[in-house]
Amino acid sequence: MDRKRYFYGALLILASLVVGLAGCGPAAESTEINVMCTPQEEWCQGMKQEFEEQFGITVNYVRMSSGESLARIRAEKDNPQFDIWWGGPIDSFVAAKGEGLLEQYDSPNYGNLRDQVKFKDADNYWAGIYVGTLGFCTNEQFLADNPGVEPPTSWDDLLKPEFQDQVLVAHPSTSGTSYTALATVLQMRGQDAGWEYLNQYADQVLQFTKSGAAPAKFVGQGEAGVCIVFSHDIVHEIEDNNLPLVLTFPEEGTGYEIGGMGIIKGAEHLDAAQKWFDWALEPETQALGPKYHAYQAPTVGGVELSHPELMEVNLIDYDFLWAGEHKVEYIDKFSNEIAGADQLKE
Repeated sequence: MDRKRYFYGALLILASLVVGLAGCGPAAESTEINVMCTPQEEWCQGMKQEFEEQFGITVNYVRMSSGESLARIRAEKDNPQFDIWWGGPIDSFVAAKGEGLLEQYDSPNYGNLRDQVKFKDADNYWAGIYVGTLGFCTNEQFLADNPGVEPPTSWDDLLKPEFQDQVLVAHPSTSGTSYTALATVLQMRGQDAGWEYLNQYADQVLQFTKSGAAPAKFVGQGEAGVCIVFSHDIVHEIEDNNLPLVLTFPEEGTGYEIGGMGIIKGAEHLDAAQKWFDWALEPETQALGPKYHAYQAPTVGGVELSHPELMEVNLIDYDFLWAGEHKVEYIDKFSNEIAGADQLKE
């Protein structure tokens, strides 16, 4: 009887081991991915289509400005709804890394990056996917209606009386574009002079917008005279939407963005997020931008610049880590002491 009990017990143990081993096979690959997308809608939609076609994975994306994206990811920290965040200035990714919101990933395609220091996080939490320079746009009809007024070619020009209530720019709390402009001024002028300038600059603004690219569209439609936007967004409005805009750059120097991407900590579809991350660092993928009217410069080698003149300007030695580390502090200071973020133009 004891021998039988021992025999049946052994069979039960063996059966449980077989069942357990059966569950240790390779995990099923994800069939969908949730993307937080910051660049313009057309490029987001284009990336969705291209990724789905190549990998057979359904892409669900939400398009938000970089400030909104960071706020959303913070709010969902304990229950992340997105797998990867694609696009927007890397100061937001620096801030997200510091808050434990990103997943570390050692991509096999990091070697494609043209600059291993500037274009990737030292600890592999984010990577750069494009580069864009800040510029000014001026409405041609505004210039025709105001003889003698010239398009701004310096930051000080924005303070001229003729541009009173004629400037449109996004609010730094919702826009990475605007925060890049704020950080550029502070890096060029220092704390005291920089904040004094930003106070004067805010007094020139007709209205702050929610999206960083929106001012170029509104100025092109004649709603204001001048805007501060990334230059590739100005080119898009001129070339693709035929808006009457003049593009200029501040001669004393301008800031620039490295657009980034990072995998969200706790991503549900981690394998798909890693595929997107690797794919976005391939030359063929970064060459897709102009196909979808996005004219940023690539971060990887083997891609021809669609508009090299946008990079042939006087760039400051922009400190991305400093900008990211101070982002929350400086946005709060701007919002509380200079201009609030209520009633933003959409």
